[in-house]
Amino acid sequence: MKKIGMIGLGTMGLPMAKNLLAKSGLTVVGYDVHESKMELFRQAGGITEDSIINIAKVCQFIFLSLPSNASVDGAIRTILQNAREGTIIIDLSSTAPRILQDLYPMACAAGVQLLDSPVSGGERAAIAGELVLMCGGDSEAVETVRALLCCIGRRITYMGPIGSGNIAKLANNMIVGCNIIAMGEAFAFAQKAGIDPMVLFAAIKDGYAASTVLNEKAPKIIARDFRPSAKTILHQKDLRNAAELADSMGVEIPFAALALEYMEQMAARNLGNEDHCACIKIIEERMGVVISGGK
Repeated sequence: MKKIGMIGLGTMGLPMAKNLLAKSGLTVVGYDVHESKMELFRQAGGITEDSIINIAKVCQFIFLSLPSNASVDGAIRTILQNAREGTIIIDLSSTAPRILQDLYPMACAAGVQLLDSPVSGGERAAIAGELVLMCGGDSEAVETVRALLCCIGRRITYMGPIGSGNIAKLANNMIVGCNIIAMGEAFAFAQKAGIDPMVLFAAIKDGYAASTVLNEKAPKIIARDFRPSAKTILHQKDLRNAAELADSMGVEIPFAALALEYMEQMAARNLGNEDHCACIKIIEERMGVVISGGK
């Protein structure tokens, strides 16, 4: 029987691995650098291996959900050195497009298919198996794994050649980052002017300002709940990747650059592991106000 490997069992990787285990009908083998994460997967009925090398040797489909460009690059290189011909690697992480584009010829030479398929929707959608996936790479390889992608997502869109999925994800997170900063600024502004933010949220959540960001993040901000469904430090990485790509194309992305500035400040204050909506703290400090309901 063919096996699925999942490298990275963190906030997003673990629920995706669980959904693959529950829905794919295949054996799912997990690996994470933290033993505690692998134990959680074993408790869910999965099995684990103690290295990426072993995952590469036994799995025909290998998913990655990793936090940094360097970790993705290193994992893929290790897989390519140990995988059998015909293996398909699917990077679900948010990775700089150039990394996948650089590794693609190496994968082809090894007889391995490499796809980038970053996800959007956060932890809640990962748990529910309702993520949105943006895929880049060979279209036939995407179709080969589409049934597996459907185990973790509700919408799978083929974007184009390798790297295209991550370009789409960067565009997605540029919008989300700008939305978070704009929403935070508006709520801090309104509270400073004497408006209860809960009343403001009820008033605007079904109007033109409505968005997933508003509906999910405004209540978290008002409740001062900054437990991460999407960490600031990971969003910061995506906006840095967007800035790098923009620079290589000779274009400016000023709104995304402003969102990145707030996230850089969060990281400098060791707050990067909080939810990305915690950037409101920088805005509050500048305005001299703290958003809270029932003022």
